[in-house]
Amino acid sequence: MIGALGQEVVWGVSRLGDFSRFVAASLLGAFRTRRLMRRWGRAIYEQGVLCLPVVVIVGLFTGLVLGLQGYHVLSRFGSEGLLGSLVSLSLVREMAPVLAALMLVGQAGSALAAELGTQRNSEQIVALQTMGIDTHGFLVTPRLLAALVVFPLQTALFALIGLVGGSLSGSWLLGLDSGVYWSAVERSLEPGDMRECFSKAAAFGVLTMAICAYQGYHADRCRTATGAQAVSRSTTLAVVYSSVVVLAVDYAITSFFV
Repeated sequence: MIGALGQEVVWGVSRLGDFSRFVAASLLGAFRTRRLMRRWGRAIYEQGVLCLPVVVIVGLFTGLVLGLQGYHVLSRFGSEGLLGSLVSLSLVREMAPVLAALMLVGQAGSALAAELGTQRNSEQIVALQTMGIDTHGFLVTPRLLAALVVFPLQTALFALIGLVGGSLSGSWLLGLDSGVYWSAVERSLEPGDMRECFSKAAAFGVLTMAICAYQGYHADRCRTATGAQAVSRSTTLAVVYSSVVVLAVDYAITSFFV
């Protein structure tokens, strides 16, 4: 049992080091690859435009639920006027960056892992390497650079839609004055809250896209499956690992800003 545990620990440390080299090679690929802007634009389209519907829908219902639950909790203490503060701080500091990142991982991240896994399984990556092409810079770098832009923008959109949803619940459904709600939102949000929000979004973007790209790029290393099953397994692990990392990094960044 001790030997098996030691093997797993050594394997995990080895994979962590390999992942670090993978991320470093992908970031350095920005200086070695050609036609980066074209692939960067495509990556922004994949992570931004294609993921807009799910971000808007989840953001709206998150705001609706926050407004509904928050109003009933605050009404017990006669503080319904603080609903805007509750919704805005909950969204901007925590829920918007975390939920937006999870939605982007579920759609764009899983698609990236499956695409790279299929390319590895069909030996397209090997063919690119044979032609002397830097596969990290060609396949991964545009996705990481796009995440630095898309994740903060999607988080901002999520928070804005969530605030509108909270207003719908509090003002239209429960009778709270709309001016009171938006005035509380304006008074509550400070520059520090915005810095924390966008710092989380950027960190989530780079880490989750790197994890998804790594899992797909090395789908052939899957220990429990081969071929198409390895692609499916790698995609699943990419989403699971990325979701765990989002929550862990969220705690770390929150501890830093508190």
